Amino acid sequence: MNTIRSRLLTKTRMSAEDTTTGKNNLGGFWPFFRRWIPTSTDHIINAEKRLLSLVKTPYVQEQVNIGSGPPDSRVRWFRSSSNEPRFINTVTFDSKDDSPTLVMVHGYAASQGFFFRNFDALASRFRVIAIDQLGWGGSSRPDFTCKSTEETEAWFIDSFEEWRKAKNLSNFILLGHSFGGYIASKYALKHPEHVQHLVLVGSAGFSSETERITKFLSTWKGSILNQIWESNLTPQTIIRGLGPWGPDLVSRYTSARFVKYSTGELLTESESKLLTDYVYHTLAAKASGELCLKYIFSFGAFAKSPLLHSASEWKVPTTFIYGFDDWMNYEGAQEARKHMKVPCEIIRVPQGGHFVFIENPSGFHSAVFYACRRFLSPDPDSESLPEGLTSA
Repeated sequence: MNTIRSRLLTKTRMSAEDTTTGKNNLGGFWPFFRRWIPTSTDHIINAEKRLLSLVKTPYVQEQVNIGSGPPDSRVRWFRSSSNEPRFINTVTFDSKDDSPTLVMVHGYAASQGFFFRNFDALASRFRVIAIDQLGWGGSSRPDFTCKSTEETEAWFIDSFEEWRKAKNLSNFILLGHSFGGYIASKYALKHPEHVQHLVLVGSAGFSSETERITKFLSTWKGSILNQIWESNLTPQTIIRGLGPWGPDLVSRYTSARFVKYSTGELLTESESKLLTDYVYHTLAAKASGELCLKYIFSFGAFAKSPLLHSASEWKVPTTFIYGFDDWMNYEGAQEARKHMKVPCEIIRVPQGGHFVFIENPSGFHSAVFYACRRFLSPDPDSESLPEGLTSA
């Protein structure tokens, strides 16, 4: 059992607006909702602790107060209709004093606990800090009132910057997975002075809508699916709608996704059980950050503001990491590299798909260590690509 040292920086109890349903006037309906959707912020944090009990490296869990919003932001960007302070759920792992700092940002419909198979290995060489983005996991879940791509990006970028200020961080390596890679990239474009290196794992946002998708959307089937997408019906909505049957659906998903059909290192029974419990509570809680979907991506998960269009403005050295079977196309990264004026490399990891860090953790760790060799090795130029990995 991992020794967990909790540090309470601020009052950690979320406001009534940040609880499971997001309403503070439920009255007599509250007991019903608690029975129908058996989760809460406390459930999330407890499930996180159980999952991270698999990690041997000691860590500190904290709710970092990011205030009610930056002075120049619009209220609806991430303060919602309330001036209550917001919190970012954060875990920091023990490390050597001179270790470089690695900040890890999860993807869509995920939380920092998804990196549970990676913390021990990475903490052996980095000061690892992992967060739940605003509106996800154990972080605050304000009402999501953004109405545009610009506002939605600001929700995540500005809240991350407020978190950075609260943690007094600078000169760190920023790793983002999938949607988290998109946000990490947008953050580095706005605040390059704080980021030493970008590590983008199966990153979203490097391709735009294809001609094939455009033609499909012109059909009646495509039109219906696009209307569903634009209605912001998320997978989490379905899980909440199933109420007490939601955990069973999540169990089926994790078993299929990470056990039956994984091409890499299969989850153990204990890992699968703890991950399923954690995933359910993070998905079934109040809808917040998940509602970004239709503002960031069009149908088919194509970015409305593709990062490819900003490649020439890149100021931070970048490494892309993709599993061989990742459904995110690494060719978008190859195209972006042609326009970048900073060092950029693309690494592919075998026996792994979109969740390569879960499916092939050892290969993933090798890729991250190689990507960050100039921070870890006294002679980085002599380092060669680890066996099994390929350069694209």
